[in-house]
Amino acid sequence: MAELFDRVRRISGYALTGDLFTGTMVIFLTLALYRLFKGVDQTLAVLVVILGSLMVCPIYFVNTLNDVAALMLARGADFLSVFEGPQRDALAMLFLRLHHHGVLANQVFWGLWLFPLGMLVYRSRFLPRFLGIWLIINGSAYLITSFAGLLFPRYENTVSNITFPALLGEMAFMLWLVVKGAKPQPDAAAA
Repeated sequence: MAELFDRVRRISGYALTGDLFTGTMVIFLTLALYRLFKGVDQTLAVLVVILGSLMVCPIYFVNTLNDVAALMLARGADFLSVFEGPQRDALAMLFLRLHHHGVLANQVFWGLWLFPLGMLVYRSRFLPRFLGIWLIINGSAYLITSFAGLLFPRYENTVSNITFPALLGEMAFMLWLVVKGAKPQPDAAAA
């Protein structure tokens, strides 16, 4: 059960708060991206919001309950005294594994939202096209890693290590926006 105690030690109020904060900030991020790209293609911009936040956030928030349950079981509150130590440990491990599978399910949407975002970046005239291509590759890497974890869990770490360089597309996109910025051109119809 050393694995259990290592995992539970990593769960703290800070980690749970961080997860909830990140889940909330994703909503504002996708809305900002919608405003930036709605002039390029409004349908794809709406897909970014749907796949990037409306699908991800509920899974994110519900998945934190798995961590809370594991933490409660590991701390052994009085009302859990009806369970013996090994039973509590097994239940805590169950919730930790459920959390991992929730992350894998969310990775599907982390990958899917990058396809419309990558297409928007590629079609825009205010960001380099290579970033759009990299975001689409990044989305594919998320999907490959997620399905490897769900279907072939034994190879999840290997697949994750192989796809890691592709996952840097989001970082490159973010750094480009922070350093260079994006200045969308006014619509021809508005001009």
